[in-house]
Amino acid sequence: MTESGTDRFRARHFPALADAEWNDWRWQLRQRAREAETLSRWFRLTDTEREALRQLDRRMPVGLTPYYASLIDDEDPACPIRKTKIPRLDELRLAPGEVSDPLGEDAHRPVPGVIHTYPDKALLLVTDFCATYCRYCTRGRMVGRGDYVPDAAVWDQALDYIARTPAIRDVLLTGGDPLILSDEKLASLLERLRTIPHVEFLRIGTKVPAVLPQRITPELVALLKQFHPLFMSLHFIHPRELTPEARAACERLADAGIPLGGQMVLLKGVNDDPAIMKALVLGQLRCRVKPYYLHQCDAIEGSEHFRTPVRKGIELLQALHGHTTGYAVPHFMIDAPGGGGKVPVSPDYLVRRDGPNLTLKNYRGEEYRYTEGHDPTDAIDA
Repeated sequence: MTESGTDRFRARHFPALADAEWNDWRWQLRQRAREAETLSRWFRLTDTEREALRQLDRRMPVGLTPYYASLIDDEDPACPIRKTKIPRLDELRLAPGEVSDPLGEDAHRPVPGVIHTYPDKALLLVTDFCATYCRYCTRGRMVGRGDYVPDAAVWDQALDYIARTPAIRDVLLTGGDPLILSDEKLASLLERLRTIPHVEFLRIGTKVPAVLPQRITPELVALLKQFHPLFMSLHFIHPRELTPEARAACERLADAGIPLGGQMVLLKGVNDDPAIMKALVLGQLRCRVKPYYLHQCDAIEGSEHFRTPVRKGIELLQALHGHTTGYAVPHFMIDAPGGGGKVPVSPDYLVRRDGPNLTLKNYRGEEYRYTEGHDPTDAIDA
């Protein structure tokens, strides 16, 4: 049997550790790398990475579980996952259009803990804690600072707002990562949401299956199964994350009847290559996760080194459409600045229109003529 990167990492850094401890999600959280000293033991840091850790930890904390660290090349600074977790001096450069709150979430916060941008959907910020912190995070301004701890008073205020706003039928638990909550706190929150008559759909946004698959325990799955219709948006960015452990976690959730949607962020030098993107979306399907959204990276402060031109996302969709199953093709979305919401951006396959005749271009670039059917209302209007 071929030794995996996780096996090598464990042998090097935790040689006497029992499997039971390694597979305990609480142990994984306690052992997170949060400072340069631990990261220096786990990785051969470059001088610029060390300097970035010194300067940038105040802007966004570092957090890296041993499991997720084992997926990173410990010697290669160009490792795609490494780029997203270990600070880089590029984050100090502020490009035009970059702001700390690019989606205008703070302006759409009627009460603490609630972001209400769309009429029938509300985001419920249940914690600011994550198992790992992504350097491109839209909420980099607030995660890991203790401002959104699981506080009963804040939850009371947030749930009261949702209860007295009947237009809200879809509540997305986010943060931070909601699955970092204990089973008891998560159950209490979901139970209270389920008592609100107009809340039809519950969703959880999480990166836990990618960074801490040990958290998806049988007990957690049994708990979640009680609150259907419940959906999950899972965050994957690279095929390296789709390990046997991640696949097992996703399958446990899918077996519980929870629809799983994959939400990816388009990142320069990480997944902006057609072959990597194809491997990423097909790998998610094998894990029973439907690739749902491919997000253009939001313009947070210091993110220019992650952001691609919009045309790159369109090119990636073109490289997928017609060349693999349609289930693997996500929607490419740009979150409009200031709270404008998600805007879909797609390749244009309509070449021209001549009356009822359309000229269409297929995935091979071939043109076809299609004639629209007669609309009976045209004769009435005439």
